[in-house]
Amino acid sequence: MIQMATVNPLLQAPEEHAGPAAEDALNVPAAGPQAEMTEMTETSPDTLAAPEKTLSAGEQAPRARRPRIKAESVGAADAAAEETEELPEVDFSEEDAALAARDAGLEIEGETAEESEAEVQPAAETFAGKTKDELLALFARLLSERPVQAIRREVEALKIAFYRIRRAEVEAVRRAFVESGEPEESFVAPVDGLETRFKELFKDYRARRDEFIANLEAEKENNLRTKLAIIEELKELVSSDETLNHTFARFRDLQARWKETGIVPQAHVKDLWETYNLHVENFYGFIKINKELRDLDLKKNYEQKVALCEQAEALLLEPSIVEASRRLQKLHDEWRETGPVAHEFKETLWERFKAASSRINKLHQEYFDALKAEQLKNLELKTELCAACEELLSQPLSARKEWNRASERLLAIQQTWKTIGFAPKKDNTRIYERFRTACDKFYDAKRRFFAGLKTEMDHNFQLKSELCEAAESLMNSEEWKKATDELIALQARWKEIGAVSRRHSDALWKRFRAACDRFFERKSAHFASVGGEQEENLQKKLALLDEMQAAEVRQGGYDLIRDFQRRWGEIGFVPIKHKETLQKRYKEVVDALFRAVRGSERDRQLNRFREKVSSLKASGEGRLRSGRGRQLEQEAAQLENNIGFFARSKGADKLIADVEAKIARLRDEIAATVEKIREIDRPVSGPSTSNE
Repeated sequence: MIQMATVNPLLQAPEEHAGPAAEDALNVPAAGPQAEMTEMTETSPDTLAAPEKTLSAGEQAPRARRPRIKAESVGAADAAAEETEELPEVDFSEEDAALAARDAGLEIEGETAEESEAEVQPAAETFAGKTKDELLALFARLLSERPVQAIRREVEALKIAFYRIRRAEVEAVRRAFVESGEPEESFVAPVDGLETRFKELFKDYRARRDEFIANLEAEKENNLRTKLAIIEELKELVSSDETLNHTFARFRDLQARWKETGIVPQAHVKDLWETYNLHVENFYGFIKINKELRDLDLKKNYEQKVALCEQAEALLLEPSIVEASRRLQKLHDEWRETGPVAHEFKETLWERFKAASSRINKLHQEYFDALKAEQLKNLELKTELCAACEELLSQPLSARKEWNRASERLLAIQQTWKTIGFAPKKDNTRIYERFRTACDKFYDAKRRFFAGLKTEMDHNFQLKSELCEAAESLMNSEEWKKATDELIALQARWKEIGAVSRRHSDALWKRFRAACDRFFERKSAHFASVGGEQEENLQKKLALLDEMQAAEVRQGGYDLIRDFQRRWGEIGFVPIKHKETLQKRYKEVVDALFRAVRGSERDRQLNRFREKVSSLKASGEGRLRSGRGRQLEQEAAQLENNIGFFARSKGADKLIADVEAKIARLRDEIAATVEKIREIDRPVSGPSTSNE
């Protein structure tokens, strides 16, 4: 066996055994910026997708119930109207669509070599903006016009595009179902005829693909039998009695047939090639007697292998090491199919080809080692994000602002997640399910919190509507003081009542404010017009006070005082800043008038009484006793008690003045009675000299 037979073909990196999803991730170009939200659908800022990150079969996203969260925080949970902010949300629609397709049983098994070599079309451009009907038509056209082994990538992208639309439709129906008052757990997605048709097409694709793979295995077995037969014919050439030229022509024909025969089962590749190469070497040894013909063939093989070395060395300049590795594998296949070269070139050529292969293999392995390290780092980062989400769930959030801050934090976590690449394949689905579960639990808890505020918000709306009605009933009032106090109380009550729905908040506030503004504008206009009148009243009252002080009250008596009090009451209000001072002066003047009247009246009554006492004494009637004093004291006390019940208002001034005048008269009469009793108690022998 020659040395070439021991060559180790291009080693596959560990990731190549991970399955088609990992291979897809490695074979696609870097993704561009991706929009971050449709839920936290709602148009939002974009964030950059991770390099070379595409949808994997294992990665899914938090369910698209998040778009409902936004709607509920303003609709079913409008209690947050004035305080709940609408946040941008991260777009997981592609991952959710992949999950929906997986749940529908539309997964495609591992990618074959033929599928990986198929030309990849720009699926994003092909299916963007298409309706479900258009996607179905494209699917049917792919099945009818292109080989099944060449459309795997298009079918995957078409599946994502279809279920992105389907999920959005289902979520819209789900939201309407919940908003109608039905329990969400009772929701069942309606049957979609187009989805049924899509599944039928996918079933057809899968059947054709399975048939292709089955036929491919059968073909490999046939190819194995064909190549074994070619090896048997090579054996016979060595013992053939034909002329050398005829034998060499048969050898060339066998070589051509070997190359034309397709691949064989992987388990037989190495042994089959070693056996074939051995008998090719034997044939060249058999025909060495015809040196010219042999040298010509060796030269041709030499030229082919030099070209293969040059192609292998050129692959070192290939930007994609994955593509370079794939193409190097084909060069190795061609090297094995090429015949031997002259002995003096054999080792040199092989070492050259092996050196280029080793460098590419090393770069390929380094790439996958770096990718594995990056995926482990991604797993660590995503684990931290999961822990951060779970920490949010553990916090006792009990206020709208707290939920808003937590929602902003979760949004930042989701945006960070979208910038992180894949975790190792064995962990990718698990870590994403953990993240998705935490997100869903948060949004479910938030939805329940805001839904619980709806009753409170309806109650607040009713209370504020009643305040609007109360304010409107006062806005045309002319009882300025009373209405002002009541409106101020209504405004204080308004502040105490919680928020209402945003769709009602502005209209309700404008209604309440308009009623308040209407009253206070009228009040301002009214008091602006009475300001001059109050100044005039002030001057009138000052003049009246001067007149009262100059009056000869002893002649007019109580009637004159009552007239002054009447005239004072008929004059209207004065400016509030002068009211207290003016009222104090008025009281002092009135008190002075009463004292003057009471003094002159008491003197006259006492003189008359003295004359009467003298007469009585002279007539011998004896000592005069009377209970009149006690009766007068009781009447005065009763009047003083009653006067406390009268309000100090314009209408009550005259009544108060009359009562005060009556009390003054009673006090004078009491004093006179006391003097009379004293006169009676004096000895009869001599006249009294008191007050004389």
